[in-house]
Amino acid sequence: MDRTIRWGVLATGGIAATFTEALATVPGAEVVAVGSRSLDSAEEFAGRYGIPRAYGSWAELAADDGVDVVYVATPHSAHREAAGLCLEAGRAVLCEKALTINTREAQELVEIAGERGLFLMEAMWTYCNPLVRHLAAAVADGVIGDVRAIHADFGFHGDFPPTHRMRDPQQGGGALLDLGVYPVSFAHLLLGEPDSVDAWAHLTPERVDDTTGVLLGWNSGAVATLTCTFTADTGAPATISGSGGRIEIPEGFFNPERYVVHRQGETPHTVTFADVTDDGLERGTMRYEAIEVGRCLREGLTESPLVPLSGSLAVMRTMDAVRERTGVRYPGVD
Repeated sequence: MDRTIRWGVLATGGIAATFTEALATVPGAEVVAVGSRSLDSAEEFAGRYGIPRAYGSWAELAADDGVDVVYVATPHSAHREAAGLCLEAGRAVLCEKALTINTREAQELVEIAGERGLFLMEAMWTYCNPLVRHLAAAVADGVIGDVRAIHADFGFHGDFPPTHRMRDPQQGGGALLDLGVYPVSFAHLLLGEPDSVDAWAHLTPERVDDTTGVLLGWNSGAVATLTCTFTADTGAPATISGSGGRIEIPEGFFNPERYVVHRQGETPHTVTFADVTDDGLERGTMRYEAIEVGRCLREGLTESPLVPLSGSLAVMRTMDAVRERTGVRYPGVD
């Protein structure tokens, strides 16, 4: 570690807390500041985690020259504003997923980062997970032949009142941007951007999706069937089927502890998280994406090869197409 990466955390909700706790275990990382629209909230968060500086506005955090990179942990409806503010102030940014509400906003962030030569990355922690990286490499090497079909699902049961952000179109509510981004990104990781997008959704009275089904197609003949919902706990399984076998992730495909390879004519074998990493870090934290950000900053990179901006834009284009087909609109941005 040639230098400590000094982090700022923008927002003080649950995901900000989880990431801050993960950063405490990353060598060469230090949280030095937190910013919120409420000074009381920022000071409480700073006291809880021993953070030296607390700000009552996003702009004050962005202006802190003692911060190398800001983790944006707001709801995605505020990502464009918050991440853009930080980039324009000269800060590198790790922005929670989905990167923004739509492709237009995401493209704007990419352009700001490019103009200023600053690092920007979507916090797609799945792409940084060692077991997922191992799986993707095995698929690319042809362990199950040519990929013909992907099935992936992410769902949990949440009794959200109409005022909750998950049901609020003003805050980018719905299952797709919170949950569907994972199966869509998983399919993109393995097959790239699709040539065809179709979708169906059940909408809440507020006109956001509580359940969405997506069908993606590629000119190669491959298909992906993807689902997301906040009305049922699904276990989040995934299957990748190829011309020579299949790979199954029994549960939690977005952060798996194992996957099982079924090759034609062979006994199935299981690959576990412990099989592919010897760094002693636990599965289930956000450390690997923080480690990747630190590596990129130390090497002077402006984007991560694991989570490239072109990939984040492609995922946003797919999700825009899904919303176009399901009738989900976000006031003021669509």
